[in-house]
Amino acid sequence: MRGDYQQLVDEISAALGAPATLEDRDFGLIAFGAHEGDDDDVMDPVRTRSILQRRSSAAVRAWFEAFGIARARTALRIPPDPAAGVFRGRICLPVRHRGIVHGYVWLLDDGHLTDLELGGRGAPPDPRIAQAMETASRIGALLADEARAGSELGELLRELLEVPAAGRPAAAAALREALREGLRYPPGAPLTVVAVLPWDTSDTDTAPLPGLPGLLAACALPAGGGPDGGRGGDAAASGTENGAGTAATDRPRPAAAVPALAALVRLRTAGALAPAHAVAEQLLRSPRAGAGPAGAPPARGTAAAGGGQPAPLGPGAAGIGAGTAELTALPATWREALDAARAARAEPRLGPVTQWDAIGAYRLLTTLPDPAPDPVVGPLLAPAHAELARTAEVFLDCAGQASRTAQLLGIHRQTLYYRLGRVEKLTGLDLDDGEHRLLLHMALKAARL
Repeated sequence: MRGDYQQLVDEISAALGAPATLEDRDFGLIAFGAHEGDDDDVMDPVRTRSILQRRSSAAVRAWFEAFGIARARTALRIPPDPAAGVFRGRICLPVRHRGIVHGYVWLLDDGHLTDLELGGRGAPPDPRIAQAMETASRIGALLADEARAGSELGELLRELLEVPAAGRPAAAAALREALREGLRYPPGAPLTVVAVLPWDTSDTDTAPLPGLPGLLAACALPAGGGPDGGRGGDAAASGTENGAGTAATDRPRPAAAVPALAALVRLRTAGALAPAHAVAEQLLRSPRAGAGPAGAPPARGTAAAGGGQPAPLGPGAAGIGAGTAELTALPATWREALDAARAARAEPRLGPVTQWDAIGAYRLLTTLPDPAPDPVVGPLLAPAHAELARTAEVFLDCAGQASRTAQLLGIHRQTLYYRLGRVEKLTGLDLDDGEHRLLLHMALKAARL
């Protein structure tokens, strides 16, 4: 399929004598034509960054979308804007199929396309543009077919992750057959699930996810998981099968309104999660990642102004479950991935991408229902005492080492002791008592979730 895209992009490049780039509707790179010539000065940083990072930055997307490319049905011209890093003008060919835009073909204009008639307003397009638009329509048909196939796989994945335990063998068999037919998926190949939280599902006509290496299927699910939260029924057995030792609980988990993306990723070996990390990082760069409710944490990373830095990750977080060769174990793996994403969102030090086996105490905390704060610790969680709560949490994270805590907080040790005294007075807990420390520490971590 990717070879077909490359051939069609090369056809457009040859017809118009300009380097062409094909991106999906989320500005993820699909294919690009060769840039002839040895003069580095004529290279456009936006195109270079798109090729090297396989995605355009948010600022570039906003600049191009301001010209109405998502609504355009004919070719349109985009002027240069050095302030946005767009040093060369380009022509945009919207890639549509049955009225739905699935992507864009970009043509760099070094000046020889300036007088080319694009069509519209009663004027016929130049024959070369008409030929390029016909090729773009063929690309749109391919992308639409890919979207349909991806949607079918996504629905099968959703069914497996949501079905009660008794129905999982049948759902796993259906998914296995579809994967083998469409992707030559060998039976027994290790898999894992990546959870991206939150994920924007507001656009029902969303183009398919980018063709990332190892990404087999994806679907959006409530962050609360399936009817038993992904851990009921045979979750204990599936946890043993995937080597993660997943704890089982039949207690229903409260389903959150925030949707998450479940992405099925193929691994080389069950313990080598590098492909899943690569997929997670690319998905976090999607404009759909992190598009959750107000109050979401700020975006991590910085925008790449000159193409030398990575494109920024979105404000969401991604979690990765343990690898497994058993499709019936995927619901438990999905819960692990979602728990890891929740932990990464609550605890910035875990990073925007983390594995379930790296989240420490959050492996326990994420399995618990969403209770009210412990009445003893509740007063400390009031906004007016945020500084005291942070001091107590850092102190407990440092295993009660006063000097290290004071250094991390940037305060004098006597100031630390004063604050800890206020914490004890406010909660009635004794920070020299191990049981009291455990209660306070877990309550503070649970509050993050």
